Amino acid sequence: QVQLEESGGGLVRIGDSLRLSCAASGRAFSNYAMGWFRQAPGKEREFVAAISWSGTATYYQDFAKGRFTISRDNAKNTVYLQMNSLKPEDTAVFYCAVGSGGSWQTLVQGTPTVWGQGTLVTVSS
Repeated sequence: QVQLEESGGGLVRIGDSLRLSCAASGRAFSNYAMGWFRQAPGKEREFVAAISWSGTATYYQDFAKGRFTISRDNAKNTVYLQMNSLKPEDTAVFYCAVGSGGSWQTLVQGTPTVWGQGTLVTVSS
């Protein structure tokens, strides 16, 4: 079983950048797609971005396109989310997740198999 640990969240101002990291341990990390989700206060968890097992294919929710970049380093068992031009509406707990297969579609169309504990991002005005 994969365990995930997110880090990198914090309090930032409008327009700032943050890079979230998600370190995985356990079964073969590099075989599976990885993704990021977020849950804002009072709202349901929503998909942010996903990356294929090889890192060659990515998919973003519309609000993330052009501002967020997902990447992974399979040698370090780590997936990243670079977030630029942050807005107050990006305030949320961000979770990384493991897909059920190697394609990013397993996170967009399916249910993640493992979740991290989350890291809080707060964007202040």
